[in-house]
This record gives sequence, structure tokens and C-alpha cells, in this order.
Amino acid sequence: MIKQVGDTVIQPQHKSTCHCGSVELLLTLPDGIVNPRRCDCSICRRKGAVVASVKLDQIEIIKGAELLTLYQFNTQTARHYFCSRCGIYTHHQRRSHPDEYGYNVGCLEGVDPFLIENVPVNDGVNHPADRGHR
Repeated sequence: MIKQVGDTVIQPQHKSTCHCGSVELLLTLPDGIVNPRRCDCSICRRKGAVVASVKLDQIEIIKGAELLTLYQFNTQTARHYFCSRCGIYTHHQRRSHPDEYGYNVGCLEGVDPFLIENVPVNDGVNHPADRGHR
């Protein structure tokens, strides 16, 4: 659990935006950034984001919902969302925990994900849900 990244203290509610600012999310992070990680699956390897998770009711789209583009692949279970204007990945509904959203830590205003030390990498290449879908 991280409640402080560099000089930035994560408040219980935190704004998250895409690059162009057209999409804004309000995240409830009562315990700060919990379990930050990267993943080596085909999409995560390409986007390179540090991701953390929250329950579905802890993200509210406060601006630009109509600009979010949904992308799904392989098992069609995870729901990845991107800003249709600037292309930035903002969040996704997880396939391993569908009651959670993964969110792009780099989109949190005032947070530098490069200051998070020792970010583990999950083995998404060998995800159990992929067995039999290749």
C-alpha cells in the first residue's frame, strides 16, 4: 500500500485524466495506491502502464464518458477503455477480478509513477483464463 509517491500524498478521492483532459475520472483511494504492478500480456506489454485496482464503485466518470472507446480481445472478458481523442488508456474492468477496475496510475493528477519503486510484473502471458483460447 502506498499513501505517498515522492512528495505527493494520495488523498481518499483523486482525479485521473487522459492526456488531452477530455476524460476525467474520480477515484476513491482510501488506502492510497494499492498493489501497483505491470503486466506482460500482449496489450499491457505494449501500453507499459503501471496499474493499480479499485472496486467498481470506486471510479466515477465525471467527464467525457462518451469519448471512451472500449477495446476487448482474446477471451473478450476484460474491458479496456481509452480516450478516443488522445488514445490514452485510463482504466479497464479486470478479467481476473471482474468486481474491480484496474486504473492507469500515470493518469492520476500529481502522481509520478516513475517514483514508485520495485513495481512487480504479473505473468499475463500465462494467464489461467487463456488456457484453451490460443
